Amino acid sequence: MSNSSSISHFLLLPLADTRQLQLLHFCLFLGISLAALLANSLIISAVACGHHLHTPMFFFLLNLALTDLGCICTTVPKAMHNSLWDTRIISYSECAAQVFFFSFFIGSEFSLLTIMCYDRYVSICKPLHYGTLLGSRACAHMAAAAWACGFLNALLHMGNTFSLPLCHGNVLGQIFCEIPHILKLSCTHFYIRELGLIVISICLALGCFVFIVLSYVQIFRAVLRIPSEQGQHKAFSSCLPHLAVVSLFLSIGIFAHLKPPSISSPSLGLLLSVLYPVVPPLLNPLIYSLRNQELKDALRKFTTLHFQRH
Repeated sequence: MSNSSSISHFLLLPLADTRQLQLLHFCLFLGISLAALLANSLIISAVACGHHLHTPMFFFLLNLALTDLGCICTTVPKAMHNSLWDTRIISYSECAAQVFFFSFFIGSEFSLLTIMCYDRYVSICKPLHYGTLLGSRACAHMAAAAWACGFLNALLHMGNTFSLPLCHGNVLGQIFCEIPHILKLSCTHFYIRELGLIVISICLALGCFVFIVLSYVQIFRAVLRIPSEQGQHKAFSSCLPHLAVVSLFLSIGIFAHLKPPSISSPSLGLLLSVLYPVVPPLLNPLIYSLRNQELKDALRKFTTLHFQRH
């Protein structure tokens, strides 16, 4: 038996047993993280510098890229460090910081995706009111609310999780510190309070999901009423990147946490532990840049100017 006051560190999930595989994992993490950092940084720079992209949709996309950067910077560097130095250790304070920042960025990202759905709804279903409902002040308030929700969610979960006594050692079955894996270490009769917070968070997330689904039902109805095929194609094109990003975010998150026991295995768990914090930050900018001509033009112009200066 042990409790949280006597634990100075946790042991993370080892990625490999041999030195060659550990170095390979380090190189893979390095390549993926650099690609994600570059892609998201390009989007942030292009939107910030391109005055014609100073619209609500691209403003929220900039915020989304910031959450993606935060997610990958919170989880991947420690995994790279452990692979390079052949260790599994993460200190108690580092673990608490990872839980806080990962919960913060994930919560903020889902809130932003919900707001971006509202942006698409107003743009297609209420175009005459778009400037009124999504003015610069309203957009700033909505983005601030998304970040504040993520912060409050992270603060509550981190504070509550790390106040629990831990009775089952310090070995985590994940490559980074995550609440469900820490709860498995806590004393059974103490973690009910944190489970209550998780249930509340799930209910709020479910409410956001229902809002997204109902909004897209209205959006598709409005698009199908557009008389011209070109107009329908343009409206669908503006929605598909957001729909793809939401689907990717939810499918990986749901499968990682709610996969059936019949298909659970150590190798699958390891794969999901790697994909979950890495894939969305890497693919989100690609999805948006490939499907949006304005963003592609802005990225091309930004990179051309950058290379000309150097």
